[in-house]
Amino acid sequence: MPSELDTIDLKILNLMQQDASLSTAELAERVGLSQSPCWRRIQRMREEGYIKSQVVIVDRLKLGYHMQMFAQVKMTRLSESERADFVRQIQGIPEILECYTVFGEMDVMLKVIAPDVMWYQEFIFSTLLKLPGVVDVRSIVTLVEMKSTTAVPLKTRKPR
Repeated sequence: MPSELDTIDLKILNLMQQDASLSTAELAERVGLSQSPCWRRIQRMREEGYIKSQVVIVDRLKLGYHMQMFAQVKMTRLSESERADFVRQIQGIPEILECYTVFGEMDVMLKVIAPDVMWYQEFIFSTLLKLPGVVDVRSIVTLVEMKSTTAVPLKTRKPR
């Protein structure tokens, strides 16, 4: 069972969410610890699952992915094996960055990146509509990204 996070743990997590390239020595200095106790805290938070991974966030625009959209997918009823096949296929499509099951009229929400609208149109017909159980795709094309973060709030705050 994960232990409670104290103020120093939260400071370490906050700093790591801002810049995962900080060394243990830099983190330790910023939170007021020596290097060894800081390293042990980071290891404990990894073992307890608070830290899932450390990654580099790449600029999609520099790589030619000028469009980002949300594809809402309507599904037929799937058997367990068909559902597993759907998930396996989704995992293998790199342009699908995120996938969620959702309540409402549609069943699945996909976050997709694409170089342009023609590519995306072909992607719908050649890829999405051929996935197990997919019967309809509705797309929401994003225009301007006003906020994008991977940082999780470390304390729940009260709504205004």
